[in-house]
Parts: sequence; structure tokens; C-alpha cells
Amino acid sequence: MDYTYEQIAKMIDHSLLNPVMTDDELENGCQIGLDYDVASVCIKPYYLKRCAELLGGSTVKAGTTIGFPHGGHTTAIKVAEAKEALDDGGEELDMVVNIGKVLTGDWEYVTADIAAVVEVAHERGQKVKVIFENHYLKDEHKIRLCEICGEIGADWVKTSTGYADGGATMEDLKLMREHSPARVQVKAAGGVRSFDDLLAVRAIGVTRVGASRTVDILEDCRKRLGIS
Repeated sequence: MDYTYEQIAKMIDHSLLNPVMTDDELENGCQIGLDYDVASVCIKPYYLKRCAELLGGSTVKAGTTIGFPHGGHTTAIKVAEAKEALDDGGEELDMVVNIGKVLTGDWEYVTADIAAVVEVAHERGQKVKVIFENHYLKDEHKIRLCEICGEIGADWVKTSTGYADGGATMEDLKLMREHSPARVQVKAAGGVRSFDDLLAVRAIGVTRVGASRTVDILEDCRKRLGIS
């Protein structure tokens, strides 16, 4: 096998973004992230400070969303969200592009919008994943977004929020990997529901996966590796 448990676990951003999740469920979700030693916990913004406290001293990063889930916030609001998230201990920010502006073809606005959040995060030594919401886009939009993210130094390009009608597809992931500079990583979100799904996207160069079925995926990994 060409993987270890740690390599697989550190691909997973454990997603705690469902709008109906309660505080108890968020608390439990953070503990799952710790127990399985995932890459990060991506949690609803209001609970990020508590999440960062719970994950403190571990190798699991605290993360949250910016402009989620539709991306239509003004740039100033996205920047304010980012600053508060960083103050609350956020280490990775998953921001949604302004989807309407992408479809309009207002690339100057789109570039400035993404760059503003990336700049704020990078000034504090933290990272940004840029969510495209591919379900609504054509390939030409996805390619241009990959180019923009490369130009401004985003850390990841990400397929989706998980809340549109479609999520990550192999075709989109291959396209994003092909059109992004090597320094920009690719994250799959929406549709990676099993260990085999994760292995399939890993094989084409995906380094992170947003998952709510983290326990199922990693228990399967442990089983195949003979870890009790």
C-alpha cells in the first residue's frame, strides 16, 4: 500500500458546517477531529474560538468559512470575517468566490475579492482555500479562477461548498490540478463519502478533502492497514 494512516488522516478537513448542528454536535465533532488526528476541523464561524481552544496543542488545525455559502458578501465583510476568524484562532480559511461576479466575467472584481482575504490571512501566517462552486460554472470560469488563484498566491483551490446541487467531480479535479501552479493545492468537497473515493482523488493530486463521513472513511483505512 502506498499510504499510511497519517497520510490519509492529514488529507481530511472534518466538516462541521451543517446549519442545524447544535453546540453539542460541534463539540463532539471537534473531539472526533482530535481522536482521528485529521488535518483540520472546518467549523461554523461562531464556534471557531471554542474549536481552536479544543484543538490547542494538537496537530489538528482550526478552520472556518468566509462568505459562505453563496459568496455574495461584499469584500469588506469577507475581510472583516477573515480578521475575526484569525483573531479567534483560525488557521485555515475556506472562502467562497463571488459566484455572480464570476458568471458576469468581472475578473477584476473577482481577483480583488480573493486577494483581499488571502492578503489578510497571509499577513498572519495562515492559509486560504478558495471555493469555486463548480456546479454553477463552465470550464472556462474554473480555468480562469485557477489562474487567478495562482497569480495571487492562494493556498488551495476548492471545488465546492457542499451545499450546491453538485460537488466534486473527477473531471473538475483533474481540470483544476492541470490549470493550477504546483504550489497551489487542490481540495475536493462534496461527494467524497468513502475511503475509495478519497483514494481516487488522491491519485490525481488532491491533497485535501472536505468530509462529514470522516469516521467511516478513517475506520475503513485503519481496517485495510490492519490497525485496531
